[in-house]
Amino acid sequence: MTKFRPCIDLHDGRVKQIVGSSLRDDGTGLKTNFVSDRDAAWYAELYKRDGLTGGHVILLGKGNEEAAKSAAAAYPGGLQIGGGIRPCNAAEYLDAGASHVIVTSYLFETDGTFSETRLEKMVAAAGREKLVIDLSCKATAKGWTVAMNRWQTLTTLDVTSESLQWLAGQCAEFLIHAVDVEGKCEGIDEALVTFLGEHSPIPMTYAGGIRHLDDLKRIDELSQGRVDGTVGSALDLFGGSGAKYDELVAWNRRTA
Repeated sequence: MTKFRPCIDLHDGRVKQIVGSSLRDDGTGLKTNFVSDRDAAWYAELYKRDGLTGGHVILLGKGNEEAAKSAAAAYPGGLQIGGGIRPCNAAEYLDAGASHVIVTSYLFETDGTFSETRLEKMVAAAGREKLVIDLSCKATAKGWTVAMNRWQTLTTLDVTSESLQWLAGQCAEFLIHAVDVEGKCEGIDEALVTFLGEHSPIPMTYAGGIRHLDDLKRIDELSQGRVDGTVGSALDLFGGSGAKYDELVAWNRRTA
């Protein structure tokens, strides 16, 4: 059954909700939906209290390392950490209490070419059972293609049943960002959710456009319960009005 998985997005050391595609290296054009007056550890403690598992902490740029580690320390083994993960720092976050590390842009060369060698290094550093691969899916003429560099660059990796099957042998889970709807609170990418439900051989979490509990129910229906969902800007914890945190916790308990 589809479950709600919590998240903590960090930017400049603070918990925020932003439109991911608006991130730029120079900081211009950033669209911020929410800035919390609570720190990352507060959210981690809340998720621990309510028995929410499989959530993730995402570092959106530099200056978030200590905040991420504080969240992991507050909920040991309960949160995955991603954003800037490399073979050289994977063990650091796992030792800090992360259940898994999430790898994103490192798997690609600067021109967007997918690198099997880099993937092998990540698997060696973290272990397959502790590795989550983030596939940020952007709609293209081919279906979906992975985007990197804060979703500004298309890569050579297309999201197909074959690529999902192969990558699943290298990691424990997938984290799927629907680039075209992420952070906009305008609804999920139904075609992508359906595709993932049909073709992913391992657990995965979908992020992008979830507005309320009914969208999570729709994911459950479209994926036949095989895809979990995370809620960002629409969640009342992050200043939203559509998705109620208590309702989502109750949803998880009903399907436990």
